[in-house]
Amino acid sequence: MFFIQSDAMSGLGQTCVSTFLDTFADRGLKEDNFGMVIVRQPAKGAEPEGFSWRGDWVCYPCSVVKSFHLVHALHALDAGLLTPHDDLDRAMRDMILWSSNTATNYVIDLLTKTTGDTLLEGDELEAWIDRREGLNRFFHDLKWPEYAGCNISQKLMGDIRYGREATYASRDGGYLNALTPLVAARLVHELFDGNLPLSEAGRERAQRIMFRDRNSPEAKMPKFQVDNYLGGGAPADWLLWSKCGWNPWSGDERTSYFKHDLARIQKPGEPALTISLMTKGKVLCEDHPEMFPQMSRIVLSSFGSVA
Repeated sequence: MFFIQSDAMSGLGQTCVSTFLDTFADRGLKEDNFGMVIVRQPAKGAEPEGFSWRGDWVCYPCSVVKSFHLVHALHALDAGLLTPHDDLDRAMRDMILWSSNTATNYVIDLLTKTTGDTLLEGDELEAWIDRREGLNRFFHDLKWPEYAGCNISQKLMGDIRYGREATYASRDGGYLNALTPLVAARLVHELFDGNLPLSEAGRERAQRIMFRDRNSPEAKMPKFQVDNYLGGGAPADWLLWSKCGWNPWSGDERTSYFKHDLARIQKPGEPALTISLMTKGKVLCEDHPEMFPQMSRIVLSSFGSVA
Protein backbone atom coordinates (compact mmCIF):
# COMPACT_ATOMS: atom_id res chain seq x y z
CA MET A 1 0.00 0.00 0.00
CA PHE A 2 1.06 3.59 -0.47
CA PHE A 3 0.85 4.37 3.26
CA ILE A 4 2.18 3.04 6.56
CA GLN A 5 -0.35 1.12 8.67
CA SER A 6 0.82 2.18 12.11
CA ASP A 7 -0.58 0.60 15.26
CA ALA A 8 -2.13 3.94 16.27
CA MET A 9 -3.89 4.44 12.94
CA SER A 10 -5.04 0.83 12.80
CA GLY A 11 -6.45 0.98 16.30
CA LEU A 12 -8.37 4.18 15.62
CA GLY A 13 -9.63 2.83 12.31
CA GLN A 14 -10.90 -0.39 13.86
CA THR A 15 -12.66 1.65 16.54
CA CYS A 16 -14.39 3.69 13.83
CA VAL A 17 -15.50 0.55 12.00
CA SER A 18 -16.88 -0.95 15.22
CA THR A 19 -18.70 2.30 16.01
CA PHE A 20 -20.15 2.37 12.49
CA LEU A 21 -21.46 -1.18 12.76
CA ASP A 22 -22.98 -0.56 16.20
CA THR A 23 -24.48 2.83 15.28
CA PHE A 24 -25.80 2.12 11.78
CA ALA A 25 -26.77 -1.56 11.85
CA ASP A 26 -30.45 -0.59 11.94
CA ARG A 27 -29.88 1.57 8.85
CA GLY A 28 -28.52 -1.22 6.70
CA LEU A 29 -24.77 -1.04 7.33
CA LYS A 30 -23.05 -4.42 7.43
CA GLU A 31 -19.45 -5.60 7.41
CA ASP A 32 -19.61 -6.49 3.72
CA ASN A 33 -21.43 -3.52 2.16
CA PHE A 34 -18.90 -0.76 2.68
CA GLY A 35 -15.21 -0.08 2.27
CA MET A 36 -13.21 2.76 3.79
CA VAL A 37 -9.66 4.09 3.61
CA ILE A 38 -8.35 6.89 5.84
CA VAL A 39 -4.99 8.54 5.10
CA ARG A 40 -3.11 11.18 7.06
CA GLN A 41 -0.03 13.08 5.89
CA PRO A 42 1.91 13.90 9.09
CA ALA A 43 4.30 16.42 7.46
CA LYS A 44 5.47 17.46 4.01
CA GLY A 45 7.79 14.78 2.68
CA ALA A 46 6.94 12.26 5.40
CA GLU A 47 5.39 8.91 4.60
CA PRO A 48 1.61 8.95 4.83
CA GLU A 49 -0.11 6.89 7.52
CA GLY A 50 -3.37 5.11 6.89
CA PHE A 51 -6.06 2.60 7.67
CA SER A 52 -7.99 0.34 5.31
CA TRP A 53 -11.26 -1.52 5.84
CA ARG A 54 -12.06 -3.57 2.71
CA GLY A 55 -10.02 -1.00 0.82
CA ASP A 56 -9.56 -3.43 -2.07
CA TRP A 57 -13.33 -3.79 -2.58
CA VAL A 58 -13.91 -3.40 -6.32
CA CYS A 59 -17.26 -1.71 -6.88
CA TYR A 60 -19.12 0.54 -9.25
CA PRO A 61 -17.66 4.00 -8.50
CA CYS A 62 -20.49 6.23 -9.73
CA SER A 63 -19.20 9.79 -10.09
CA VAL A 64 -16.05 9.37 -7.99
CA VAL A 65 -14.53 8.37 -11.34
CA LYS A 66 -14.79 12.01 -12.47
CA SER A 67 -11.87 13.01 -10.25
CA PHE A 68 -9.69 10.63 -12.29
CA HIS A 69 -10.79 12.23 -15.57
CA LEU A 70 -10.00 15.66 -14.14
CA VAL A 71 -6.39 14.66 -13.45
CA HIS A 72 -6.06 13.04 -16.88
CA ALA A 73 -7.45 16.09 -18.67
CA LEU A 74 -5.11 18.47 -16.85
CA HIS A 75 -2.15 16.25 -17.73
CA ALA A 76 -3.24 16.28 -21.38
CA LEU A 77 -3.37 20.08 -21.29
CA ASP A 78 0.12 20.18 -19.75
CA ALA A 79 1.40 17.88 -22.50
CA GLY A 80 -0.26 19.80 -25.33
CA LEU A 81 -2.52 16.84 -26.15
CA LEU A 82 -5.65 18.92 -25.57
CA THR A 83 -6.27 22.42 -26.87
CA PRO A 84 -7.45 24.80 -24.14
CA HIS A 85 -10.90 26.26 -24.78
CA ASP A 86 -13.81 27.64 -22.81
CA ASP A 87 -16.05 24.58 -23.09
CA LEU A 88 -13.29 22.34 -21.75
CA ASP A 89 -12.79 24.73 -18.82
CA ARG A 90 -16.52 24.65 -18.08
CA ALA A 91 -16.71 20.87 -18.46
CA MET A 92 -13.84 20.18 -16.04
CA ARG A 93 -15.44 22.50 -13.50
CA ASP A 94 -19.01 21.25 -13.95
CA MET A 95 -18.18 17.54 -13.82
CA ILE A 96 -16.74 18.07 -10.32
CA LEU A 97 -18.80 20.97 -8.94
CA TRP A 98 -22.21 19.71 -10.13
CA SER A 99 -21.23 16.14 -11.06
CA SER A 100 -22.46 16.70 -14.62
CA ASN A 101 -22.45 13.51 -16.72
CA THR A 102 -22.72 15.57 -19.90
CA ALA A 103 -19.60 17.53 -18.97
CA THR A 104 -17.74 14.34 -18.09
CA ASN A 105 -18.61 12.67 -21.38
CA TYR A 106 -17.40 15.77 -23.25
CA VAL A 107 -14.03 15.45 -21.48
CA ILE A 108 -13.90 11.71 -22.27
CA ASP A 109 -14.57 12.40 -25.96
CA LEU A 110 -11.75 14.94 -26.07
CA LEU A 111 -9.27 12.70 -24.23
CA THR A 112 -9.98 9.64 -26.39
CA LYS A 113 -11.04 11.26 -29.68
CA THR A 114 -14.18 9.15 -29.66
CA THR A 115 -17.90 9.70 -29.77
CA GLY A 116 -20.55 7.29 -28.57
CA ASP A 117 -23.89 5.55 -28.91
CA THR A 118 -24.41 4.40 -32.51
CA LEU A 119 -23.47 0.84 -33.47
CA LEU A 120 -19.98 -0.09 -34.65
CA GLU A 121 -18.66 -3.51 -35.67
CA GLY A 122 -15.43 -5.26 -36.56
CA ASP A 123 -12.24 -3.26 -36.97
CA GLU A 124 -14.04 0.05 -36.46
CA LEU A 125 -15.32 -1.09 -33.08
CA GLU A 126 -11.92 -2.45 -32.02
CA ALA A 127 -10.19 0.80 -32.98
CA TRP A 128 -12.80 2.77 -31.04
CA ILE A 129 -12.35 0.53 -27.98
CA ASP A 130 -8.58 0.92 -28.14
CA ARG A 131 -8.89 4.70 -28.07
CA ARG A 132 -11.32 4.57 -25.15
CA GLU A 133 -8.95 2.26 -23.29
CA GLY A 134 -6.50 5.15 -23.24
CA LEU A 135 -8.35 6.29 -20.11
CA ASN A 136 -7.13 3.16 -18.32
CA ARG A 137 -3.68 3.18 -19.89
CA PHE A 138 -2.95 6.61 -18.42
CA PHE A 139 -3.38 5.25 -14.88
CA HIS A 140 -1.81 1.86 -15.59
CA ASP A 141 1.29 3.73 -16.71
CA LEU A 142 1.57 5.30 -13.24
CA LYS A 143 2.38 1.80 -11.90
CA TRP A 144 0.03 2.06 -8.95
CA PRO A 145 -0.65 -1.47 -7.68
CA GLU A 146 -3.96 -0.15 -6.29
CA TYR A 147 -5.23 0.34 -9.86
CA ALA A 148 -5.23 -3.41 -10.60
CA GLY A 149 -8.74 -4.59 -11.46
CA CYS A 150 -10.06 -1.06 -11.98
CA ASN A 151 -11.73 0.44 -15.04
CA ILE A 152 -12.70 4.03 -15.83
CA SER A 153 -13.28 3.73 -19.58
CA GLN A 154 -17.09 3.79 -19.64
CA LYS A 155 -19.04 6.98 -20.09
CA LEU A 156 -21.35 8.22 -17.35
CA MET A 157 -24.92 7.20 -18.15
CA GLY A 158 -28.21 7.73 -16.35
CA ASP A 159 -29.77 4.46 -17.48
CA ILE A 160 -29.28 1.50 -19.83
CA ARG A 161 -26.67 1.89 -22.60
CA TYR A 162 -27.21 1.52 -26.34
CA GLY A 163 -25.18 0.93 -29.48
CA ARG A 164 -21.39 0.81 -29.19
CA GLU A 165 -21.57 1.87 -25.54
CA ALA A 166 -23.71 -1.19 -24.75
CA THR A 167 -21.43 -3.50 -26.73
CA TYR A 168 -18.35 -2.18 -24.95
CA ALA A 169 -19.80 -2.22 -21.43
CA SER A 170 -21.14 -5.75 -21.89
CA ARG A 171 -17.86 -7.21 -23.13
CA ASP A 172 -16.91 -10.34 -21.14
CA GLY A 173 -20.27 -10.27 -19.41
CA GLY A 174 -19.96 -6.83 -17.89
CA TYR A 175 -17.16 -4.33 -18.33
CA LEU A 176 -18.47 -1.52 -16.18
CA ASN A 177 -16.51 1.19 -14.44
CA ALA A 178 -14.87 -0.12 -11.26
CA LEU A 179 -12.70 1.43 -8.56
CA THR A 180 -11.70 0.67 -4.98
CA PRO A 181 -11.57 2.86 -1.88
CA LEU A 182 -7.78 2.41 -1.94
CA VAL A 183 -7.14 3.70 -5.44
CA ALA A 184 -9.48 6.65 -4.91
CA ALA A 185 -7.63 7.57 -1.72
CA ARG A 186 -4.33 7.29 -3.54
CA LEU A 187 -5.49 9.71 -6.24
CA VAL A 188 -6.20 12.39 -3.63
CA HIS A 189 -2.97 11.67 -1.76
CA GLU A 190 -0.92 11.97 -4.95
CA LEU A 191 -2.74 15.14 -5.99
CA PHE A 192 -1.86 16.94 -2.75
CA ASP A 193 1.23 15.22 -1.39
CA GLY A 194 2.59 12.89 -4.06
CA ASN A 195 3.94 12.74 -7.59
CA LEU A 196 1.14 12.93 -10.13
CA PRO A 197 2.40 13.79 -13.64
CA LEU A 198 1.04 17.33 -13.46
CA SER A 199 2.71 20.70 -13.66
CA GLU A 200 2.51 22.80 -10.52
CA ALA A 201 -0.14 24.93 -12.24
CA GLY A 202 -2.10 21.82 -13.21
CA ARG A 203 -1.92 20.41 -9.70
CA GLU A 204 -3.11 23.71 -8.19
CA ARG A 205 -5.93 23.91 -10.72
CA ALA A 206 -7.15 20.41 -9.85
CA GLN A 207 -7.09 21.32 -6.17
CA ARG A 208 -9.08 24.49 -6.83
CA ILE A 209 -11.69 22.61 -8.85
CA MET A 210 -12.14 19.99 -6.11
CA PHE A 211 -12.33 22.59 -3.32
CA ARG A 212 -15.78 23.05 -1.75
CA ASP A 213 -16.21 26.67 -0.70
CA ARG A 214 -19.08 26.43 1.74
CA ASN A 215 -19.44 30.22 1.78
CA SER A 216 -19.92 30.47 -1.98
CA PRO A 217 -23.23 31.05 -3.80
CA GLU A 218 -22.89 27.53 -5.24
CA ALA A 219 -23.05 26.07 -1.73
CA LYS A 220 -26.74 26.89 -1.57
CA MET A 221 -27.52 24.80 -4.66
CA PRO A 222 -28.93 21.27 -4.26
CA LYS A 223 -26.11 19.54 -6.20
CA PHE A 224 -23.26 20.97 -4.15
CA GLN A 225 -22.53 17.47 -2.72
CA VAL A 226 -21.65 18.45 0.85
CA ASP A 227 -24.59 18.42 3.28
CA ASN A 228 -25.48 14.74 2.77
CA TYR A 229 -21.90 13.56 2.36
CA LEU A 230 -18.71 13.45 4.41
CA GLY A 231 -18.22 17.20 4.22
CA GLY A 232 -21.50 17.65 6.05
CA GLY A 233 -19.84 16.32 9.19
CA ALA A 234 -16.93 18.78 9.13
CA PRO A 235 -17.01 22.07 11.04
CA ALA A 236 -17.83 25.03 8.81
CA ASP A 237 -14.39 26.61 9.16
CA TRP A 238 -12.50 23.45 8.11
CA LEU A 239 -11.19 23.09 4.55
CA LEU A 240 -12.87 20.59 2.25
CA TRP A 241 -12.02 19.06 -1.12
CA SER A 242 -14.30 16.31 -2.39
CA LYS A 243 -16.04 14.35 -5.11
CA CYS A 244 -19.00 12.15 -4.28
CA GLY A 245 -20.80 9.42 -6.20
CA TRP A 246 -24.44 8.46 -5.93
CA ASN A 247 -26.58 6.10 -7.99
CA PRO A 248 -30.17 5.25 -7.03
CA TRP A 249 -32.01 2.82 -9.32
CA SER A 250 -30.34 3.11 -12.74
CA GLY A 251 -32.16 0.42 -14.67
CA ASP A 252 -29.22 -1.96 -14.19
CA GLU A 253 -28.86 -3.85 -10.91
CA ARG A 254 -25.06 -3.81 -11.24
CA THR A 255 -24.93 -0.01 -11.11
CA SER A 256 -27.80 0.68 -8.71
CA TYR A 257 -27.86 1.77 -5.06
CA PHE A 258 -24.29 2.93 -4.51
CA LYS A 259 -23.28 5.96 -2.45
CA HIS A 260 -19.66 7.06 -2.09
CA ASP A 261 -17.56 10.04 -1.11
CA LEU A 262 -13.92 10.90 -1.60
CA ALA A 263 -13.00 13.78 0.68
CA ARG A 264 -9.93 15.56 1.99
CA ILE A 265 -10.83 17.39 5.20
CA GLN A 266 -8.45 19.69 7.04
CA LYS A 267 -8.65 21.66 10.24
CA PRO A 268 -6.67 24.85 9.50
CA GLY A 269 -3.09 24.48 10.67
CA GLU A 270 -3.29 20.70 11.14
CA PRO A 271 -2.65 17.69 8.89
CA ALA A 272 -5.45 16.80 6.51
CA LEU A 273 -7.36 13.53 6.53
CA THR A 274 -8.35 11.85 3.29
CA ILE A 275 -11.45 9.66 3.68
CA SER A 276 -12.50 7.34 0.87
CA LEU A 277 -15.86 5.75 1.72
CA MET A 278 -17.84 3.49 -0.60
CA THR A 279 -21.18 1.86 0.25
CA LYS A 280 -23.78 -0.36 -1.41
CA GLY A 281 -27.48 -0.83 -0.62
CA LYS A 282 -30.86 0.77 -1.24
CA VAL A 283 -31.38 1.75 2.41
CA LEU A 284 -27.90 3.30 2.64
CA CYS A 285 -28.23 5.04 -0.70
CA GLU A 286 -31.74 6.46 -0.51
CA ASP A 287 -33.27 6.34 2.94
CA HIS A 288 -30.70 7.83 5.32
CA PRO A 289 -28.91 10.91 3.93
CA GLU A 290 -27.77 11.78 7.45
CA MET A 291 -25.45 8.77 7.68
CA PHE A 292 -22.43 10.10 5.79
CA PRO A 293 -22.15 13.30 7.87
CA GLN A 294 -22.49 11.20 11.03
CA MET A 295 -19.81 8.78 9.82
CA SER A 296 -17.55 11.71 9.03
CA ARG A 297 -17.94 13.13 12.52
CA ILE A 298 -16.98 9.75 14.01
CA VAL A 299 -13.83 9.60 11.88
CA LEU A 300 -12.82 13.21 12.45
CA SER A 301 -13.37 12.92 16.20
CA SER A 302 -11.30 9.72 16.40
CA PHE A 303 -8.44 10.64 14.09
CA GLY A 304 -8.07 14.14 15.37
CA SER A 305 -6.21 12.65 18.32
CA VAL A 306 -3.46 11.04 16.23
CA ALA A 307 -0.08 12.50 17.27
